[in-house]
Amino acid sequence: MRKHSLLFIIILALIGCASCSSKEYIQLTGFTQGTTYAITYADMQGTDFHGDIEQIFEQVDQSMSLYRDSSIINLFNSANDCFEVDSLLAEVVALSLEYSAQTNGAFNITIGPLVREWGFHMKRDEVPSESRVAELLAFTGVDMIELKGNTLCKSNPNVSIDVNAIAPGFTTDLIADFFETKGISDYLVEVGGEIRASGNSSRGKEWLVGVDKPVDNALSGENLQVIIAISGKSLVTSGNYRKFFVKDGVRYSHTINPSTGYPVNHSLLSATVIDSTAARADALATSFMVMGVDSVKLWLSQNPGVEAYLVF
Repeated sequence: MRKHSLLFIIILALIGCASCSSKEYIQLTGFTQGTTYAITYADMQGTDFHGDIEQIFEQVDQSMSLYRDSSIINLFNSANDCFEVDSLLAEVVALSLEYSAQTNGAFNITIGPLVREWGFHMKRDEVPSESRVAELLAFTGVDMIELKGNTLCKSNPNVSIDVNAIAPGFTTDLIADFFETKGISDYLVEVGGEIRASGNSSRGKEWLVGVDKPVDNALSGENLQVIIAISGKSLVTSGNYRKFFVKDGVRYSHTINPSTGYPVNHSLLSATVIDSTAARADALATSFMVMGVDSVKLWLSQNPGVEAYLVF
């Protein structure tokens, strides 16, 4: 188990502001993007932003949902070469290419076909043939896509993208940025487990976030590994302990290595990343689960601005 400067953050929560705020804290919960969301914010006027937030969810879904036939991402995936995408998808692709470069290809938005072939989204529990993996691997690689403005091109018609490993974090950032434009400085936004927090909670202190222990089949929040206090930052946890299948005595995790086309096989159980934006924390948490403990330790030593809590 590896801890960076998280203990210091927790200590700050204990010695923070002793007087709780008189602001009204509003909570919004619901379902979006095939997952749940929970949002808490303080507003002196008690303004209900539920409609505005739902509009953000709708815009993201129309842009990058693989479960909506008319979405921009599906239209691009169906195209043979170049396609004019919307500003949201263009921004996510640009960020994804940046994060891919930062992680030496561990973050890869062209790996979707391989993930689907392994059947984790359908709970198929079947191991694809080596020839099928090799076939799909030939169309995997961020070097096969190019973004020029809002025009996204692919070098082969079989190339497709899947931004599910960054979209929840990106959505979290959109909502947080929306609050900032409204002058709201105390909030916690959580979409699918991706969190961004600012200011103080109703306790008058930093927001407390629990990180689950990597226990098979455990409910979220049932067994906590650690409680982390954050403010002005984002936190995302990724792990291999909930989505997996066992075939002929071999355990296959849902994290696919983009360089091999096969599930990763290492000791890292979960990676929690604390960074400035939820989109980057989301991408890095996924990347760390691809990289494994030793590579992540090396990466963190070379990128001191990123905090991480690793369980292995």
